[in-house]
Amino acid sequence: MESKSYSFEKLHVWKDIRGLIKDVYELTATLPEIEKFGLVMQMRRAAISVSSNLAEGSSRTSPKDQAHFYQISYSSMMELLSQLIVSYDLKYITESSYSALRQDIEGITYKLNSLRSTALKRIKSK
Repeated sequence: MESKSYSFEKLHVWKDIRGLIKDVYELTATLPEIEKFGLVMQMRRAAISVSSNLAEGSSRTSPKDQAHFYQISYSSMMELLSQLIVSYDLKYITESSYSALRQDIEGITYKLNSLRSTALKRIKSK
């Protein structure tokens, strides 16, 4: 039996975010045990928040609501980036891990901004 696909599942950026979440979980599994309830949980929560808000935004019928949730997704990406920088500064992660994840974040934030801009243009065209 084939399942119905929802609008967010068709977005390329959502597929990118799924990969990012996997990478964040794998990376945070290597952080020191002392960070289990600190950086580990914060980074995982931020990554999941990006996906959740993108899904919620895509389900909204109002372009204004869509843009709002896409902005929240973007903000969660900035939170994740900040936590990634802290992890690197504390030498919890390697430079190559930091660089690779940062590059993924840059690509996703560009796409999230594009979605938000498109939603905002639909508001202005009404």
